[in-house]
Amino acid sequence: MGKSWGDFSAPALYIGGMTVVIDRNSIPGAGPRHPEKAHRPDQEVLRKPDWIRVKAPVSREYAETREVVRAHKLHTVCEEAACPNIGECWTKSHATMMIMGDTCTRACAFCNVKTGLPAALDAAEPDHVGAAVKTLGLRHVVITSVDRDDLADGGAAHFAQTIGAVKAQSPGTSVEVLTPDFLRKEGAIETVMAARPDVFNHNLETVPRLYLTVRPGARYYVSLRLLERAKELYPAGFTKSGLMVGLGESREEIMQVMDDLRAAKVDFLTIGQYLQPTRKHAKLERFWTPEEFAGLESIARAKGFLMVSASPLTRSSYHADSDFAQLKAARAGAQ
Repeated sequence: MGKSWGDFSAPALYIGGMTVVIDRNSIPGAGPRHPEKAHRPDQEVLRKPDWIRVKAPVSREYAETREVVRAHKLHTVCEEAACPNIGECWTKSHATMMIMGDTCTRACAFCNVKTGLPAALDAAEPDHVGAAVKTLGLRHVVITSVDRDDLADGGAAHFAQTIGAVKAQSPGTSVEVLTPDFLRKEGAIETVMAARPDVFNHNLETVPRLYLTVRPGARYYVSLRLLERAKELYPAGFTKSGLMVGLGESREEIMQVMDDLRAAKVDFLTIGQYLQPTRKHAKLERFWTPEEFAGLESIARAKGFLMVSASPLTRSSYHADSDFAQLKAARAGAQ
């Protein structure tokens, strides 16, 4: 493995014996965004079909949302993960806040978020998020984060503080959190759920067979148990998870994941198309058609999910505000 890292002078940090990150992001202008992927062979980037195209963000409302984010010194997953829906969402003032910095301690093969050794937490960040939510006038906000394996609690307390700050500054806003797996962080999920998020989301991302290559720092059944535990701790809240397709999974494997999520009492499932960020990221095997997504949605609804969103451009926080309203209505109708 030493030869693979020969071009990088910064020392490697091994986290849990599962993933390697390089501290190059602390040096301005030094090194690539994903140094851990530099040794990988280039993968062909497939041409996007017509149904995956989106317009460039140019609206006045988009610019206003960007200014609010900048003014409060916040990061968003919309930008860091290069989300294709940023133009549409920011035009509606829907920005997904990404807390605990812009640098992740994991090295997932699909993800565009920067990898490295993160900086210390910003103690003022929860209040900044609360202020931004109030300024934007959001009815529903999604708060996510990078993985912080370097923290004793994985950032759970910071999540709880941010939930509390939003509820204090914008009491009419429902709060959805999209958290890491808190692998080997005892008591972390209890801390987050004690803050009573309206929706707890943790994405399985892919089928179990592909975890070793696509999500090597995570464990499928650990993620499933996290979702199940969130429901146990706060039954009145909603739980949610998401999958990407296009990485080589089969329809039957996706159906098995659906069954696993229902066994964990997950309420809401999102399924979207994986889009390969660069030639160094996990290979995009194929594009699923809109008709295939419609078929997956029908299957998922038949399996008992309260809410399902499945389309090529579906992402975890895409249309999260209107989806939350439908989720509440679906539960009320089922009672």
